[in-house]
Parts: sequence; structure tokens; C-alpha cells
Amino acid sequence: MEQKIIIVGAGLTGSLLSIYLARRGFHVEVYERRPDMRTVGMSAGKSINLAISTRGIHALQQVGLAEKVLQKAIAMKGRLIHSVAGELNFQPYSKNEHEYINSISRRELNVMLMDEAEKFPNVRFHFHHRSTGINLQTGEVQFVDERTSTETTISGATVIGTDGSASAIRMEFLKTGFFNFSQQYEDYGYKELTIPAAAQGDFRMKKNALHIWPRGAYMMIALPNLEGDFTCTLFMSESKATPNLRDLDSGEKIRRFFEEVMPDALPNMPNVVEEYMHNPIGSLLTVKCSPWNVGGKALLMGDSAHAIVPFFGQGMNCGFEDCYYFDTLLEKHGNDWETLFTEFSALRKENADAIADLALENFVEMRDLVAHKDFMLKKKSEVLLEQRYPESFISKYSMVSFHRIPYSVAMKRGQIQDRVLMKICGTLETIEEFNVEDAFAQITQEFTKAGIEKNLTTR
Repeated sequence: MEQKIIIVGAGLTGSLLSIYLARRGFHVEVYERRPDMRTVGMSAGKSINLAISTRGIHALQQVGLAEKVLQKAIAMKGRLIHSVAGELNFQPYSKNEHEYINSISRRELNVMLMDEAEKFPNVRFHFHHRSTGINLQTGEVQFVDERTSTETTISGATVIGTDGSASAIRMEFLKTGFFNFSQQYEDYGYKELTIPAAAQGDFRMKKNALHIWPRGAYMMIALPNLEGDFTCTLFMSESKATPNLRDLDSGEKIRRFFEEVMPDALPNMPNVVEEYMHNPIGSLLTVKCSPWNVGGKALLMGDSAHAIVPFFGQGMNCGFEDCYYFDTLLEKHGNDWETLFTEFSALRKENADAIADLALENFVEMRDLVAHKDFMLKKKSEVLLEQRYPESFISKYSMVSFHRIPYSVAMKRGQIQDRVLMKICGTLETIEEFNVEDAFAQITQEFTKAGIEKNLTTR
């Protein structure tokens, strides 16, 4: 297996994929447009923390990295909802103590993966190399070194594009004439902000939680870091709604906004004005495309094939899951690239589309529903159902975050469960009124109508 594999993109998916391939003896050349992040700082405003959960952890376990990565993460046991009045409502992610998501720095994780990849003698990274084209008949890739403007053409057994939502490799797929592609930018953008550590490095807020300030049309979240600070992200309409990110164009407006709608956050954000004015507005994008491969010469993976918005915390987890399933098919097909690529695309496309849709749905839930009485009753009803019917009922959130149930299955079952339970909980005042048997019967009936099995067969 001494074939040379070209990976375009040294982000999270590309770096993990290089480890999987190196372990099987392939010679891996990874080309990255940006400089080596280990030698330069990541620009402010572009380092949203990640929430690594079961799917990503499983993919890391296969290459012996899960324990090492999780040492750099902080467990988040649930959502801590901050009301306008400053009241706190903690909503556990699961009834099980061992089910939680983990906050980790994007940069730190990427650095760790690159360092691990470079321990293999058959992996090499090339930075400052921008892809300018690919010959999809021969698999040759053209690069320009942005430091010297030197142009080179690289060839290998096959090319895998993991170069993100603005993928240069995907742009070449568009020229084939048989490529379906859609991208959807949300009107919503984001600003990255910070809650710094208190004296002696203490956390200013509850450490083991994902903090949410849901405000209907917009929201802010905060994820903890090992250093005692929190990375905050304010999601809001970029320009069309009121208020919007561009409206807040002065220190006075920024302070007044936080005083009015997030008053408990403001005292913990001494640098909010400077950060808001300095940090760029980030964009939110969903990409769907097919096919993901051109014969056996090129394949798209990760965000290059299926960029999603961050509201289910699954972008990285989905990309890592790509790497795991790619490796299982590599075991099955060896270097029969066309067969492997075609089967991989068929296996992952439906599930990537499903998590893209689920992520958009979860934005509405996080910014609005989490503070509503009916939703809070629904969360409690899910716990009761999971306790009574563990083989048949798992909440949508748990199916996505704490199991490896295919995303498409989680979406179909979860949407039915949510619809039935929200309707029931809309008629209740307290959880004591909830009839577990009746709710389960209604859900089962809806499963039958939709042709879905009552019991979960894949965990």
C-alpha cells in the first residue's frame, strides 16, 4: 500500500484522514493554503469552540487518540439557560451521567492531529500551497506556493478534497457537467466574544455547561476553556432584522444592547466593545452536493462535501465519522478507489443531508424554544419515555449526540417524536400530568404510518 494519496486541506478532517491512511501504509501528501497554524496565531474571531461527542470520539478511538484529545476538553453536562432577568435554568443533555458533550479549542485539536500525523514517516504537510485546479481524468493537481508564486503539478494514486466549505476541489467538480450543487447562506452571522477568566484563573460562570442566552430572533452561547475563560458567540441577523450585527456600530450601542438583553453577561465581558468592533462577522453556510467523487480519481469529504451550520455541534463530528467509514470501506475494498468512493458517497450522502437539516432546526430550538414552558416539559417527558421504553425511545438530541445511529434515522424518528410530544405538552401545566403510555402509543402509531420500526435496531 505504498501508493501516494494527495489530501487537499489540512483542517480537522484532512489531518485525521491522513492518520487513518498512514496507518495503512499509504504515502500521504497534505497540501494546505494557509500557513502552519503551529507557527502563527489564529486570527481573532475565527476560532469558535467545538463540541466533540460520541461520533467524533469513536473516530478518534480507532486511531488511539480519544483519551489524549479529551484531556484537552471540558465536559458540558447540559444547557444552562440565562433569562433576560438573569434567572438560570439548567437542562441536562441526558438522564445518564456519562452522556455529555465536550468543549475543545478548534485550533488546539487541529494542532494535535497534525502533530500526530507527522509522527508517521509517510506523511508530509505542505503549507502556503493553494490549489489552482485538478485534472479529473488524470488526478493531477496544480498548486501555487503563495510565498514564492511557484507553480507545481502533483500527481498521485488519487486526490481527496478536505478543503472546507469553499473547496477549490469542489469547484472543479462543477465543471464536469454532471454535478449537483447547492449552497445556502443564512442571513444570520456571528461575532466571537470572550468571557475572560476571573482572578486566579477561576471560571466566572458554571464550568460544565453550554451557556445559552436565547432571545427569540437571536442568541449568544458560551463554551468553557481549560484556562478558565469562555468563548462566546453571538448569532444574529447580519443586516435584515432589528437588531442586527451591523446596527451595533458604536461602543454606546454595544453596551446598551447587552445591558438590555443580556445584563447578567455584561459584567463578565470587560472587553466586549473592543472585541465586537475588532472581530469580523462570520458567515453561516450549508453546502449540499453530489456525486462526491469523479470515478476513482477524486473524492470530497468533510465540509467540502457537506458544510453545515454549527447549531447541533456536529460539523466536526460528521467529518470525523466520514474518516471512520472511509477506513472501514478501505478495509473492504483496498485501493479499488472507484468502488470505494462510490460506496462511501452512497453511504454518507443521505446522512450528511440529514444532519444539515437537523442543524438548521436546532438553531430555532436554541435561540427560542429552550426558554418556553412547553419545550421544558417536552425535555422532561423525554426522560420519562427513555426510562420506560429504553429499546424504543431515545430523544432526537441523544440519537445525534450520544449514539452512532445514522443521522437520517435520527432525523426521521426525532421529528415524529418532537411533533407528538410538543403537541401533548402544549396541553399540560406540569410534568405530573404527562401520561407516558399514551404518549408512547401516539408516537408508535406515527412511526407505523411513516413505515418506521418501533424498536431501534442500531445504537
